[in-house]
Amino acid sequence: KSALPFGACARIGNGHSRLCGRSGAMGIKGLMKFLQDAAPKAIREVDSQAAYTGRVVAIDASMCLYQFLIMIRENRSGTYSNLTNEEGQVTSHIIGMLTRTIRLMESGIKPVYVFDGKPPELKLGELAARRAKREEATANLAVAKEAGDAEGVLKSTKATVKVTREQNEETKKLLRLMGLPVIDAPSEAEATCAALCRDGRVYAAATEDADCLTFGTKILIRNLMAAESQKKQILEVTLQRALEQLNVTMDQFIDFCILSGCDYCDTLKGIGPSTAIKLLVQHGSLEKVLEVLGPEKVPENFNYQTARDFFKECEAVDTKTAEIEFGEPDFEGLTKFLVEGCSFNKERVDRYVERLKAAKSRTKQRPLDSFFGRAKVEIKESEKFDPLKKKGGAAPKSAAAKAGAAKRKAPGAAGSSTKRPRV
Repeated sequence: KSALPFGACARIGNGHSRLCGRSGAMGIKGLMKFLQDAAPKAIREVDSQAAYTGRVVAIDASMCLYQFLIMIRENRSGTYSNLTNEEGQVTSHIIGMLTRTIRLMESGIKPVYVFDGKPPELKLGELAARRAKREEATANLAVAKEAGDAEGVLKSTKATVKVTREQNEETKKLLRLMGLPVIDAPSEAEATCAALCRDGRVYAAATEDADCLTFGTKILIRNLMAAESQKKQILEVTLQRALEQLNVTMDQFIDFCILSGCDYCDTLKGIGPSTAIKLLVQHGSLEKVLEVLGPEKVPENFNYQTARDFFKECEAVDTKTAEIEFGEPDFEGLTKFLVEGCSFNKERVDRYVERLKAAKSRTKQRPLDSFFGRAKVEIKESEKFDPLKKKGGAAPKSAAAKAGAAKRKAPGAAGSSTKRPRV
């Protein structure tokens, strides 16, 4: 095997390689699609990474590594594999993190990478399910290879991917050599990203994991780390605008996310975001919704209270003392690590080192809105989402409204109107 070029992980379809990335959100089932429909004023399309020049952004490193590792290359022989070095060691995570990070810095972004810590106990069921899926994929891979099913091999190969501890440590070493801050979260990386944003240490949290909003990040950026070749639209979600347009409090938003389906308790079959918010509006609380659904639809181990507490109190780094320092890259150490440790081509490494040197000056620029201010978005009463309103018609009455109407029709009842309960 020869040393691999860096650009390979960012290209698709060069005749000899096909790289496939993961799509869709994790965390809360269908949340982003729902917000695009129900709270469009909370979402802003961003033209390019350059819109974040001078911004410090907390990035979910664990999510990035997974995306890099499921980029599968089709070899000349027709087989599929990760990118590897001369010794056959997987290097997709190193190439992906190096190239995407330099591109961020060239746009003036100051990235802070946050890595997952120990998984919470209430996620063990979800992790066991994922492990079972990987085992199933491994079996399917053998069958697909035997049958010569190229698409089956590709699909199953991607499904067997798991980020190892060694890959995590190699990536941390790379980032530190680049002079960038690395934070080890005590638990979920997206929870620490959210805490850093909520407490003003960073401008935003960048992850594809939608439950970063449920953990309370003020601003969520999606597709920031996507390859240029994927041509994915960068989206910025502002939590406060989402709450205002959905007409909910943060506590109610958390309950809505749990009912929609999250990683920290079982999912209720047949209930997604649209149904979840309708049920909450109709019945006023998550407890009442579960009571109405009954034991036939709600399993005994639907530990919503535990999930609710976790979203509110998930262990995160101490945001006041977390070290976010941007140092000078160790260019000599970086070159040695990539050439000797990862068997990368020296000439290509030198070119990336030169790009990194030039990019450092870009990260020292001030954000554009530090001069002009961030645009304010007003949400009118008429623009607030009403899950009970029929298209082209008035909203049907909730249970509380119906009860109020019946009371008013009773002899001697006052004629005042009943408002729909806020959720």
